[in-house]
Amino acid sequence: MTIPSANEAIAEKLREMADLLDQQQADNFRVSAYRKAAQTLIALDRPVEDTWRSEGLSGLVALPGIGRGIGAAISEMLSTGRWAQLERLTGATAPEALFQTVPGIGPKLAERIHDELHVDTLEELELAAHDARLESVHGVGRRRAQAIRAILDERLGHRRVKTGKHPNAAPPVAMLLDVDAEYRKKNKDGVLRKIAPKRFNPSGEAWLSVLHTQRSDWRFTALYSNTRTAHKLGRSRDWVVIYYHRDNEAESQCTVVTETRGSLAGRRVVRGREGECTAYYAGAHGS
Repeated sequence: MTIPSANEAIAEKLREMADLLDQQQADNFRVSAYRKAAQTLIALDRPVEDTWRSEGLSGLVALPGIGRGIGAAISEMLSTGRWAQLERLTGATAPEALFQTVPGIGPKLAERIHDELHVDTLEELELAAHDARLESVHGVGRRRAQAIRAILDERLGHRRVKTGKHPNAAPPVAMLLDVDAEYRKKNKDGVLRKIAPKRFNPSGEAWLSVLHTQRSDWRFTALYSNTRTAHKLGRSRDWVVIYYHRDNEAESQCTVVTETRGSLAGRRVVRGREGECTAYYAGAHGS
């Protein structure tokens, strides 16, 4: 059987992810899931792109061994030729370049979107366009955000249900803060694997520690923020970006920082969920 070239190329990326997760001490389930998905693509007798174009993400998820998360990754590779998650874990991520593939987003605006919203993928950018966060970025506004949303809706091949809520549930702040604490402790103890980011790292130093961990049915990847803003403000060893997902759900993310103002000053807080953090600290540790 002749394997379609796109299937083979994407399967190779999935195997690369499996090897990388194995090296970074991720759990065996995640490693195995990527390898099984690669085997599925190799076994197909038609280009996976045909399935994606005719049936969308649901068609990919219907394939053996491919859940929503891996299906979304395959969709991203087919639509953009890139895979942000793999680039992130190899230190090669450049979301600004990815955002510039969207008409109406130039280099400066792409930088502001990434630095202010802390989004890395087109899926995350689309969500920001739907929940009004994108409109808050200088140079966007409502009309441009609507145009970007329409372009992404068409490119990504689906429309979000406009419920005003994230399509996936988020972990409780207590769980996120616990992952943040584990990451910072293990980083301090020097037990985590490190990667050498391509961005903002002229010396090529392998300084960025990566943690893969799990709580209940939630799987997490944590790294210090390697954004322009984090480096400019001297927070690249303070801001922790946590990526999370459950089986058959797409990956989402949040950022945990040390608050500098108000009643939470000096506390670790999840950006955008400060109210929940206030309640957490009041209940768990007193006011």
